Amino acid sequence: MEGGFMKDSRCKKWPSNSCTLPEEACSPLIFPKLCGDTKSWFALYVQVKHEKEVVRRLDQKSIDCFLPLMECWSKRLDRRKRITLPLFPGYVFVHTVLDNYTNVNILKTPGALSILKNSEGPLPIPVYQIENLQTILNSSKSLDLHPYLKEGEWVRVIRGPLSGCVGILKRHAPKKGRLVVSVDCIRQSVSVELDVEDVEATIPPPGTSPVS
Repeated sequence: MEGGFMKDSRCKKWPSNSCTLPEEACSPLIFPKLCGDTKSWFALYVQVKHEKEVVRRLDQKSIDCFLPLMECWSKRLDRRKRITLPLFPGYVFVHTVLDNYTNVNILKTPGALSILKNSEGPLPIPVYQIENLQTILNSSKSLDLHPYLKEGEWVRVIRGPLSGCVGILKRHAPKKGRLVVSVDCIRQSVSVELDVEDVEATIPPPGTSPVS
């Protein structure tokens, strides 16, 4: 291995400060898949307060990404205004077939630090966890950060603007509750209020982290 690349007689050397790699570098022989043959979601750890800039640069590279944002009031003392901030500071989600070429291309992005992984390699995020966030953010519902939660009463929303979301129901009134959805690999959760009549019992979807 040299510079993260597998040696091959056809390999060429590229400038170490280059932000893009030649198209010929995409050979599957030189850049094997790190995590499957289809696109998956991954959590990219980035410098805090650089999330939007990382997304802009990834978009320039035609790399699909998702940065969940939430509105809040600014903390400035001289004036208050509504601003948008990352829901999970320090994280951007990328959707890609992760081979060595793409991995290097992503990590060459200014502000990008690392793709979350364990001892077995990069950690794919179950699709439903990303879709949960996208559905909630596209609805008119207000959400709140919630302590990370991975066990409880699993439900699926069957009607209303949150239809299709899967998460854990926290009941706080006879007909009201909060749906808690999580991204396990970064151990973060958010919650949104709903009517308990709009959900049905289900089981944890495939890929959900087991209780430890």
